[in-house]
Amino acid sequence: MSFIDRPAPFDAIRMTATILSERTIPGLPSASGIELIGPVAYVISDDAPFIYLLDSATLAVLAQVRLFESSEFGTGRIPKGTKPDLEALTALTWPTGQAGVLALGSGSTPAREKGWFVPVSGSEPVQVALGPLYELLRARLGAGAVLNLEAAATTASELLLFQRTVGQVDGALQFRLPLSATLQFLTGRGTAPKVSAPLRFPVPYIGNRPAGFSGATFVQGRLFVTASVEDTDDAVLDGAVLGSFLGLVDSNDNTATFARLTWPGGRPYLGKVEGLAVRRTLGPRRWELLLVTDDDAGGSTALMAELVLT
Repeated sequence: MSFIDRPAPFDAIRMTATILSERTIPGLPSASGIELIGPVAYVISDDAPFIYLLDSATLAVLAQVRLFESSEFGTGRIPKGTKPDLEALTALTWPTGQAGVLALGSGSTPAREKGWFVPVSGSEPVQVALGPLYELLRARLGAGAVLNLEAAATTASELLLFQRTVGQVDGALQFRLPLSATLQFLTGRGTAPKVSAPLRFPVPYIGNRPAGFSGATFVQGRLFVTASVEDTDDAVLDGAVLGSFLGLVDSNDNTATFARLTWPGGRPYLGKVEGLAVRRTLGPRRWELLLVTDDDAGGSTALMAELVLT
């Protein structure tokens, strides 16, 4: 498959994304998002009832925190029809003043309208009903589009949610929600937040398939994203994975810059990156990133990668 640069306000040549190392994460199925808080990496799975805590340096699993009970996890994966499909993860401060991470279901089926806030203090996770918020988001999508949130990030004032409209051109969307008002609404303490029309971002292609957002994080004033390419037109069923991109998004002028993720020497990486965290800043235009991947068969890996703006 080839990388086709379609007309768009981004220039993939200005950025490189190179894998430094890859390792399997034993006992963690289908990684779908990651956040770094101090020395701990919080990782969600789209078909497990846990959030996993990893040592950010060694990537060893330190603990797993149960989010919900499941009688269907005996096989190691909750079936597609009933899983909450946790795909988006972001670090934030809850209205109670607790610091933690918010994990959100994709919203692509009724079973996927649940979320959990997990305090870093070790307190019990709090289940969050996402249905009322997701109805507001659906009202802003085009006709026939299925809500399918794949990533989240938080700035000082906004909650950013990323829609992946599978199989559709111009399907990479970003909702910008007022952070405080949205969290108050989710906890039943406030009225519905204003939901503006989502921003639409141009994306690169592999063959005739567009990339779709799969991960996001906001660090030091920059919005980092991942986007992956699958050969599918279905928001629930998986397709063959064709590759992944890393990128930087500017929400203010509606532009994005992407680079195909490659091995040293330029060979394309053919896996599906599901989330990213900035491990450290190497220079004004260089970052070391920690990525998590999902092979759609229950396996997960962690990638160390270097992103460089040239």
